[in-house]
This record gives sequence, structure tokens and C-alpha cells, in this order.
Amino acid sequence: MRTPVFIGDEVTAAGFRLAGVETWPVETGAEEAQLRRAAERADLILVTAAFAARVSEGLMRRLLAAVRPLLVVVEDARGEMSLPDVAARLRKQVGVGE
Repeated sequence: MRTPVFIGDEVTAAGFRLAGVETWPVETGAEEAQLRRAAERADLILVTAAFAARVSEGLMRRLLAAVRPLLVVVEDARGEMSLPDVAARLRKQVGVGE
């Protein structure tokens, strides 16, 4: 397996570096190209929610649906941008949530 890649803020990257993940700082203005490069290099890509918000929805959907590489969106260490509550949204859509 190729080394996993994390793309996001420096504080969150520090933790992933300790776990042996290759970390890349965000290339402002070139996020989509950076994500494509990561997809060519790694079997697992971890990105912060803030980074994901800067990438086109089409590219994110395509990579999230792909078997390889596996793309995972994570919260940043500071909690500046949280992930959507998918379970709550699904409960609401099926009529069992508020």
C-alpha cells in the first residue's frame, strides 16, 4: 500500500504526521490539481472539511464514490469547520428525525 496523504491545515497535519501519514499543506488556488495529484499517488487520501469545501462538488463526488483511492473528509484539529451530521439528515429524510 502506498503511503496515505493528508491535505489540510498545519495543526491537524501534525497529528497525521505522527501516525506516519504524508502531509501536504493546502495549495491555495490549486486545490483541485493538488487533490488529483494525491489521487495518483496514494491509496488513502485524508482532507479537512475546509479543504473539501474548496474543491468542486463533481470532483469530490467522483473521488468519494471511487473504490481507489479512498477519500475521507475529516474535521480539523481546531474544529473550525465541522462535518455535516449525515445520520441526522437521513433520519429527517425518512421521517424519523426532527
